[in-house]
Amino acid sequence: MWYGMWDIRMATKGKHPSKALTAVAIRALATPGRYADGNGLYVVVDPSGAKRWVLRTVIKGKRCDIGLGGISLVTLAEARELTAQMRKLARSGGDPLAERRKAVIEIPTFEEAAKKVHAEHSGSWKNPKHAAQWINTLTEYAFPIFGNKRVDGVDTNDVKAALLAIWQDKPETAKRVRQRIKMVFDWCKALGFRPGDNPCDGLTKVLPRQTIRAEHHAALAYADVPAFIRLLRKSDATESARLAFELLILTATRTNEILAAQWSEFDLEAALWTIPASRMKAKREHRVPLSPRSVEILKQAKKLSTENQFVFPGIKPQKPLSNMTFLMAVRRLGKDITVHGFRSSFRDWAAECTNFPSDVCEAALAHTIKNKAEAAYNRTDLFNKRADLMAAWAVFSTSKELLHKCPI
Repeated sequence: MWYGMWDIRMATKGKHPSKALTAVAIRALATPGRYADGNGLYVVVDPSGAKRWVLRTVIKGKRCDIGLGGISLVTLAEARELTAQMRKLARSGGDPLAERRKAVIEIPTFEEAAKKVHAEHSGSWKNPKHAAQWINTLTEYAFPIFGNKRVDGVDTNDVKAALLAIWQDKPETAKRVRQRIKMVFDWCKALGFRPGDNPCDGLTKVLPRQTIRAEHHAALAYADVPAFIRLLRKSDATESARLAFELLILTATRTNEILAAQWSEFDLEAALWTIPASRMKAKREHRVPLSPRSVEILKQAKKLSTENQFVFPGIKPQKPLSNMTFLMAVRRLGKDITVHGFRSSFRDWAAECTNFPSDVCEAALAHTIKNKAEAAYNRTDLFNKRADLMAAWAVFSTSKELLHKCPI
């Protein structure tokens, strides 16, 4: 792109450049510095690579730099229009900055600003899921920390607190959340809601270095689950073990919940599995919605476990499969993962590739609500919503190719 850079430099050599920049040339800018378009309008490339508009003009005899917003939020044409308006006002003796402040009736909270940014940009996202995930991640991770604060009162420590909760455990999600928070504050700066710097600037210097930690339950990446199930179906494990393992993945349940499952717990016509409280970790009854593929697996298992109370019987009479069954299957397939890790695979997929709220995803894993006050008022298991979630997970997990791709 050397010719684009040459055009910019040549066009800006004169004392009074006019419309020296182009959208293509701006995208090619990489070297930190200030690049003139004309009439006092500049693109500033920060050392971090971020690009923003700055208008340099004289207001009542004093030279001022006015930020017009990032290039991702303000187009070249919009920046030029703002420049013309502000220069005209300044030449007539007015104060563009003061006029901007007068136009602000009320400074919004971060939640209000985020929702406005989301609404303004929703039409530009080609993927509806991406649009939904954009606001859902802020709702889950940012709003509880500083959503009710005015945008001019949010500081770097607020943003840091929101990101720290997921910085190590969900690094990719944390990076996306940081980008979206920064986008909201760029919008606020462009409209004059927030003077000064963006609280996301310099965050990487105060956040701990992201490291890949050794997890107790090593999990398979959710994108690799469909391929794993295909390998499992072709493996030399017994048919009962293959069916049990696939059902475990599709229902996101624990090993003992699957192995000790009894036919009395199932209603195949209603596509329902009710696990009694005595067999649950939280000692609460858990209803599991069964996807069409899960029902199919159980019908196959029924043919293998005639006159047996257990869905997946072992070698010994009236005994379930051994706890080593799944572990041995994983080892034979050459995977360095744990069986329990498939619950993490499911949770990551639900967070990254679906629009389902966090409480629906957590309910699918039979996780208890830690907040006692909140738990006292939450008296539904969100069964109908979970049925849709588990059906989508089954479609994804048993697909022959990756059907659900997460937006970048």
